[in-house]
Amino acid sequence: MARIAHAALQRLAALKPFPQPAFLYVRYPVVLMHGFGMLAALRRNGHLHDEALNLRLHGAPAFAPNVAPYGTVSVRAGLWKERIERVLHETRAERVNLIAHSMGGLDARYLISRLEMHEAVASLTTISTPHRGSPIAQFLLDQPEVFQSLVTDVCNWMGSTAFEETASDFYTAVTELRPAYMEEHFNPGVPDHPSVTYRSYAGRAGKGAQSGINPLLILFNNLIYNREGENDGFVSVQSARWGEFRGVFEADHIKEVGLSVLPGGSFNSKAFYRSVVQGLAEAGL
Repeated sequence: MARIAHAALQRLAALKPFPQPAFLYVRYPVVLMHGFGMLAALRRNGHLHDEALNLRLHGAPAFAPNVAPYGTVSVRAGLWKERIERVLHETRAERVNLIAHSMGGLDARYLISRLEMHEAVASLTTISTPHRGSPIAQFLLDQPEVFQSLVTDVCNWMGSTAFEETASDFYTAVTELRPAYMEEHFNPGVPDHPSVTYRSYAGRAGKGAQSGINPLLILFNNLIYNREGENDGFVSVQSARWGEFRGVFEADHIKEVGLSVLPGGSFNSKAFYRSVVQGLAEAGL
């Protein structure tokens, strides 16, 4: 009995006056936009779902819709526009904050600039987005045609099977992610809108960084490092800079969305997205 009483007293002594998570207030709802590919979609409910629920746990109205994983920027941007309009309807908000990972940042820039969504978007924060393209895209296009055809067919099949709303177009999407295409066509044709706040972050891992990298990304990590320096296995720090650059964090491209096969490391995707939203809240967004 004495032990039971002592344990009960210890539990009572450990009670906190505010046991719930700190309330995270933002002026506008948050829409998390995912990048290219199917890897993160292997999680239940798809890309960035857990991160969105964690933000909701802290009081921020957050959404993580899914769009075609292997669609082109223009196609995906059209789908994102429909998703954002639904969020605006459900929340009765006038604008949203977009937080976009990887290719999602290009989709967001396109829908703001070319689909005239600037009035509905208060801010865009991009995370490891290839604003100046990725050497990986050119590397894939330099491979033998039989390899390109095989990869294209497999990815298009997976994308169309998982997402029936629109057809996948892996080859065209990769072509548009080349550094030359981004610098010569995309960036000149998709200017930033003055009414939208643009911010960016970059991840780094592996060669030249303090954190290890997923074994699946070692080849790409070395290839990008030799051409553009520090990177996360898909996008270099240099390419990820856009608008107000908010800094570099230690994580590879896969860990940035909450997936990893490597133990250890201090990066926590949920805590990171909370910090991004906290920054928006502090800016009155």
